[in-house]
Amino acid sequence: MRQPRIFIDYPLHIGDTISLPIAAQRHITQVLRLTADAPLILFNGNGCDYSARLLSFQRDATRVRIDAVTSPESSPPLAIQLALGVSKGERMDYALQKAVELGVTRLMPLFTERSQVRLDGERLQRRLEHWRGVVIGACEQSGRRRVPQIDSALTLETWLAQWPNGGYLLDPLAARALTEIPAPAGQITLLIGPEGGLSSRERNLVNHQGFQGVRLGPRILRTETAPLAAIAVIQALWGDFV
Repeated sequence: MRQPRIFIDYPLHIGDTISLPIAAQRHITQVLRLTADAPLILFNGNGCDYSARLLSFQRDATRVRIDAVTSPESSPPLAIQLALGVSKGERMDYALQKAVELGVTRLMPLFTERSQVRLDGERLQRRLEHWRGVVIGACEQSGRRRVPQIDSALTLETWLAQWPNGGYLLDPLAARALTEIPAPAGQITLLIGPEGGLSSRERNLVNHQGFQGVRLGPRILRTETAPLAAIAVIQALWGDFV
């Protein structure tokens, strides 16, 4: 049986005995139903996995002992940065989750003219915390030891003003296929719109900022499908799908 992996947001060291956070404690006891002396893996995003064992259960604390640590996870051959138009609830969650499983290294949520979700203030902060939970859960499931960065959500215009490096806009009408671009050197940035894509005005802004249009094929993909197909192609051509 595969050992469960739990993200812990504080330093971990061999020999330490620690109390798990409440959320992790509930997951272990109520969802996984682990018993005392059960093995599990902890990670905190520093690139290592820590082998641990459950020591005791109490109402207010579940304690584990850290027994060993792995070597750090290797850096990916290609850093994939995904700028994604914010879409409705489950679509956005699905795109973020699967992008993490496929190896994306940075996630940048964007509000565009056609975004059907409008958030600000406390509601936006809650959504960002939810998205970070989705990202962490995908790391726990997929075995990733480094947690991808997820930026605060910005408007497309604000983000473009801060992003001088350009990249590739996924566009079903583009003349060039993704497979025809030169091999990226170290990193690649993908920009994908929300439901309905970017407006004509936004496409002009993006092109002016140095983004080049690329297509995946003759079909128009949903906003939650397009990034996953593109990341898979990129990983197969230049990344770690080897």
